[in-house]
Amino acid sequence: MCQFEPSPLESGRPQSWACAIVYALGKVNFLFDKTQEPHLRADALCKLFGVSPGNAAPKASQILDNLGIVPLDPDWTQRSLLADNPLVWMLSVNGFIVDIRTAPREVQELALEKGLIPFLPPE
Repeated sequence: MCQFEPSPLESGRPQSWACAIVYALGKVNFLFDKTQEPHLRADALCKLFGVSPGNAAPKASQILDNLGIVPLDPDWTQRSLLADNPLVWMLSVNGFIVDIRTAPREVQELALEKGLIPFLPPE
């Protein structure tokens, strides 16, 4: 975010941006979904930072948009959710999208070696 000209971080209070960062990561990891664990309401998160949701939510959206982060983004998903994240396991092979979990173990090991998946899926 600091590399953008002008940097959006130049305006606003530091605690607003800190809250927005956590808010953005919370959105990616379903923190605000009461069926998930851990769970925290967005307004409760903002209260912890002393920031209003009306201040944090737009900044969080700006962070997600500027950095190209989407829901279930494997690069920003907490490790405990990776195994159940379908985007982690989808790879392009010869122009076709495949679920690497259905591939032979040798192919999975190669994908792990190349850093394409975070760990070997359970057999």
